[in-house]
Amino acid sequence: KYLAIMLITILINYSFAILIEKSRLKEERYSKAISESVISNNSCAMQSWFYSHAKSLYLVAALILDLGVLGYFKYFNFLIENLNALFHTNTDFIKVVMPIGISFYTFQAISYLMDIYRGGVAQKDIYKLALYISLFPQLVAGPIVKYHEIEQQIDDRTVTLQNISYGIKRFIIGLSKKMLIANPFGEVADKVFAQAPDSFSPGIAWLGAISYSLQIFFDFSGYSDMAIGLGAIFGFRFPENFNYPYISKTITEFWRRWHISLSSWFREYLYIPLGGNRKGVKRTYINLALVFLATGFWHGAAWNFIVWGAWNGICVIIERFLSLSRQDIPRPKYQRFLLHTYCILAFIIGWVLFRSPNLHYALIYLGNMF
Repeated sequence: KYLAIMLITILINYSFAILIEKSRLKEERYSKAISESVISNNSCAMQSWFYSHAKSLYLVAALILDLGVLGYFKYFNFLIENLNALFHTNTDFIKVVMPIGISFYTFQAISYLMDIYRGGVAQKDIYKLALYISLFPQLVAGPIVKYHEIEQQIDDRTVTLQNISYGIKRFIIGLSKKMLIANPFGEVADKVFAQAPDSFSPGIAWLGAISYSLQIFFDFSGYSDMAIGLGAIFGFRFPENFNYPYISKTITEFWRRWHISLSSWFREYLYIPLGGNRKGVKRTYINLALVFLATGFWHGAAWNFIVWGAWNGICVIIERFLSLSRQDIPRPKYQRFLLHTYCILAFIIGWVLFRSPNLHYALIYLGNMF
């Protein structure tokens, strides 16, 4: 029954993208008429202004609908629970079940809208747009494929024996990561995190944290390998999603290597539109904080995810302030070793926040570790 939600998303974005494109083209036509005219044309100026605002209003309306659907299914329970806790009420409500993959296909739909708004060509064939939004290999866990990365492949792709062979090999590697490495480490982590956070020794606490750190990497990167492999079998080239993140020396570098498609999505569609690093140092720090808070909230509707996002944001901001993330500065081996050690500690602490059932549990667990 939740398939209907995806179909509604496809229809919304198909319709609004065409409206955005038509308004953008008319705005460009009237702007061109003004620039080529020796005498200022008030009528053309009014038409250009009207279609410019219409284009923006269509985009805002579509984003509200997309994020509204995502917000309801992913965050409604979280909102009611926090309102009950805040006002000491006991509001009964129907538990909302989140459809599988809604976070990923909503972000892909937003990518499509933004690309059309910025000058792309709207997809007039609704079946091809449906293919993009519902493409099953990477639907439930990424990588998040931006529309401009795959636009040409939707219309023209080639299935070859070489790509099929590569795809099968890549799929086997991913499945092996998941079954042979991630699952055994997951069993260890599950046994530790199933207990009270102060009922075991610090050594066991570290064992659980390290096991989960290995589980989540091999699980997630394994799934990305499987998705990329399946895509290759069907003639699609999906972007890489991981690049040895655990060799990073800073959390800034870590996020260039971990879940690359999500990092690039937030950079392209949130960080840069907010101003990026073009509006001064303070604004850059604010933008980074907002992006990482949004990243944490996107991962899950719980306070520990928000704190996990904030933790990563704080590390990135401090690294930027101290110039630790600059790659053009040559560093001696001992500094690289210390930075690498710091980075490992930072992301392990982050994974404890991420894995814990709630924030209270995470804080006690971290207290046990240290």
